[in-house]
Order: sequence, then C-alpha cells, then structure tokens
Amino acid sequence: MKELIVSRYIRWAVSLFLGIGVFLFWNVAYPQTMNYQEQNQLFLFTADYLMERISVAGGLADYVSEFIVQFYYIPWVGALLLALLFVIIQYLVGILLSRVGRNGFILSLVPPVLLLAYMGDIHVLLSFPVAWMFALLVTVGMGNRCRVADVCVIPLLYWLVGPAAWVYVWCRMLVFGWKWGWTALYLLAVQWLASVSMLQQWPLESVMNGLNYYFIPKQTPAMQHVVVLSVPLLLLLARWLEKMNSHRNWLWGMQLVLVAMIAFVSIGRSYDDDLHELLMQDKLVREGKWTEIIQRAEKHQVKTAFSSNCVNLALAQRRQLADRMFTFYQSGEDALIMPRMRDNMSAFPTMEVFWKLGMVNSCLRYASDLQESILNARKSGRLTQRIIECHLVNGNYPIAQKHIDLLKKSLFYRDWAERMETMLGNETLIDNDRVLGKVRKYRFKNDFLYNYEEIEKMMGILFVGNPDNKMALDYFMGSMLLKGNVQGFGQYMSWVQQYGGYPSMPMGYQDVMKCIQAEGNVPGSPYAAYVKRMMNEKGGNR
Repeated sequence: MKELIVSRYIRWAVSLFLGIGVFLFWNVAYPQTMNYQEQNQLFLFTADYLMERISVAGGLADYVSEFIVQFYYIPWVGALLLALLFVIIQYLVGILLSRVGRNGFILSLVPPVLLLAYMGDIHVLLSFPVAWMFALLVTVGMGNRCRVADVCVIPLLYWLVGPAAWVYVWCRMLVFGWKWGWTALYLLAVQWLASVSMLQQWPLESVMNGLNYYFIPKQTPAMQHVVVLSVPLLLLLARWLEKMNSHRNWLWGMQLVLVAMIAFVSIGRSYDDDLHELLMQDKLVREGKWTEIIQRAEKHQVKTAFSSNCVNLALAQRRQLADRMFTFYQSGEDALIMPRMRDNMSAFPTMEVFWKLGMVNSCLRYASDLQESILNARKSGRLTQRIIECHLVNGNYPIAQKHIDLLKKSLFYRDWAERMETMLGNETLIDNDRVLGKVRKYRFKNDFLYNYEEIEKMMGILFVGNPDNKMALDYFMGSMLLKGNVQGFGQYMSWVQQYGGYPSMPMGYQDVMKCIQAEGNVPGSPYAAYVKRMMNEKGGNR
C-alpha cells in the first residue's frame, strides 16, 4: 500500500513538472509562435463555421484546435491550454503503459517531448495533437470491449479526428492482442472509401495523412509519423521492461535518462533561432513595442530584409531612423519597404509600414493578398482588422460593414469591431480618431500608379502633401541613401533642416555628409561600411 501511494505521488509530480515546463516554454520562450498561429485563423461562433469544419475527416479535431488557438491572443492563456493538452496526452499514454506493465510510467513523457519538438515547425497545426489526444482518449475509454464495437467506432473516430485513428488501432492490437489485427485492414478500407466518395477533391495522400494536420497542403513531415508511432513503440518497450526482474528505481532512472536524451536531441534541433526571432519581431510590430524591437536588434539582428523592415519601422516610430539607421543591418534597397513576396509572412512589416506612412491603398492590397495567401484558406483576425481600417479611412463603408460583421462573430475581436461599427458613415468620429484620423490626413490626395522601383518618390509626394508626416520624410531620405543616391540626398537636405523638427543635424546624416566629402574614406563610418558591403555584393553577383 505504501509503495502504491508513493508511486501515485510520483505520477502526479511528473505530470505537474511537465505542465509547468510546457507553460513556461510557450509563454516565456516562444509566445511569438502562438502569435503566428493565431493570426492565421479566425474562429467564429456560428453554426456554419462548425458545419464547414466537421464536413471533412478530422473536422472535430480541427474545430476544437481552432477554438483553443483563438486564446493565443492572450499568450499566458494559450500557454496554459497547451500545457493542459500536453498533460492530458501524457496522462492517457501513462494509463495505456500501465495496462502492459508497472515499470514504464516515466516513458509516458516521451510522446509529449516528441510533440514539443515537432511543434518547432511553425506549420504544424494544433489539429494534430488534438486529434492524437482524442484518439488516445477513445482508446483508454473503450478498454477491452467487444470487438464488434470497433465496426462503428473506427469509421466514426476517423471522421472526427482523421488518420490519428491509427493510434486507436495500433494500441488495441498491442494492449489486447493481435486478435484485433483485422481493425487495421478495416481502417484502411474506411480511408479508401472516404477518399473515393466524400473526399474526392483531396489527394489520397492527404486523406491518409491528415487534411488539416499541417499548414502546407500535400506535405506530411516524417516527424509526424515518429510522434504517432511513439505510443505503440513505447507499449512494446514497457512490456519488455515488465519482464525484467530488476529493481524499479533502477528502471525509472534509466527511463529518465532516456527521456532527457530524447528531449535534448529532438527539441534542441527543432527550433530555428533566426526564424523565431523574425516571428518575435513580427509580434512586437503588431503590438507596437518599438523600443523592445530596437533593444533586441542591438543584441542580435537576423540579416534579412524582413528584419531590416521591422527595425527601421521601430526606429522611425521613435524618430531615431535618421540618427541610427546604418548602425543596424540594412539588407539593401529593400531594407525600408520590401517588394511583394509570394508567401503569407514576408509582407507583414511592409503592410504595417504602408499603414503608418498613410499609403492606405498599398496597405489594403498587401493585407488582402496576405489574407488570400493563407494556405489552408482560413481568415485572419489581424488582417481583417487592418482591412476594415483601410476601408473606413477611404470611406468604403459597405465593404467595411461586411468585414465588421465577420469579426463580431469572434471572441477577442468583437469589442473592437463594435467600436468600428459606430464610425461607419461618421466622418467626425473618424477624423477625430487618434489612429484613423492621422492616417486619413497623411494619405495621398491624388491617384497615381504604384511603382516599387520609384518608391522613394512616393515618400516625397506623401511628405509634400503633409509636412507633418515626418516618417515619410525619414523614409524618403533613407530610400535615397539605400540606393546610393547621394546627389539627391544632398539636394533635399534643406527639407530635413526646415521640416525635420530636429534640434540639430541628425548624427546619421552627419556621417553621410562626411562620407560624401571624403569619398567614402571615413574609418568607422556606418554608412561607408554599408556602401562598401553593397559594392562587394554587387561585384560578387556579377
């Protein structure tokens, strides 16, 4: 009895340790990953939304996962829900392991560890672990019931959670014997019938591996199969450990070492530091935490145009761009505003730059393109907000109303949408709004064709239209410097002196003038170093 009580306390301690670790992992180390997932979906509390999800295999898991992901909007709540999900998975695996032996409980940590490593891939959707959890839950709940029940359970489980139903089949065979082997052929037949009847529009590969487990269609990483197969493999290992007549403490120690090794090897190699730093910059841009962006870049800056756009935007918002622009990494002519990229990530900082500058139509175009580039055809709360703001500024109220009605069916965007609804057709409210009114004053007064190759001229037109738009002036001067147009820079220095609002000439511009006068021979000059690097890169390209 005493040994049983001690064992129970150890189990609780292991689950508590896992839960706290997972919570801290997501809330402290990787909240930016949750932000990325949340901004690529929009959960709606409507019957149509539910029916759309459950009309395909794995739909229930997809629906539940998107319900959870919406809480990523508040990072600590999202991290708490993820911790709970991981603990439930670990607990269910522990129950299955206890059915084949008494010595394998610590091994129940292996599947959550592998799952944590797999989720280092930002394209892994939460639908996969949720489906996996449901499959384990049904496996534990069914126990040693009549085999005839599987005739109904297997197709129903497949339709609700997708191919994660294979976990149910494998576990029943390993826990209760190979007399359940027929269920594997039965599940294969169910998947094939679903593919040729109700899921004809999807490739057979997707039907077999999961329609909504991975963000990129028709791709299934090998790690997904490793995670799923970990449970039946652990059942085999636990059965082998049960046959060993060794001291339990020794076995637990060996299992802890195994778990630690798997965690070190898998998790340590699964999270790309540079990628997640870019995701963090995107998160901070969304939240308007400009000082934090600058402070992080001072310690480490990823050498990409995406990072340059984020850091330069932060500098501009703090009126430090003229002083410090070239003390940070500049990717080239695209360091202030990137051209349109065919993905659902690169254009986010450029969209925000356009919005801050007052280039409303360009911002709207980028936001709409980003919305449509979400590969699994979901909507985005963040992008829908920006689309609404652009239409309000432009006075397109019927279109704004359509998007507002969509956000009113969500949880965390509802209050914001209702506030925007009060501005529909109310020019006074829009003009007096701190954000919308400012952008409306900054925007272009006349129409013209957009040309990325002459983006600096558009900055100049913005500034001439409203000299209060200091960011347009900073971007106008900065764009010429990035292109090496020192003649134009010198020509428009009078604008900086007259309208820039600086008490003295910015240090960055002083450095540029010295470089011009000394023909680049200024040791320690940030701008001279940039020009030299650009010349070397262009020479290398030739």
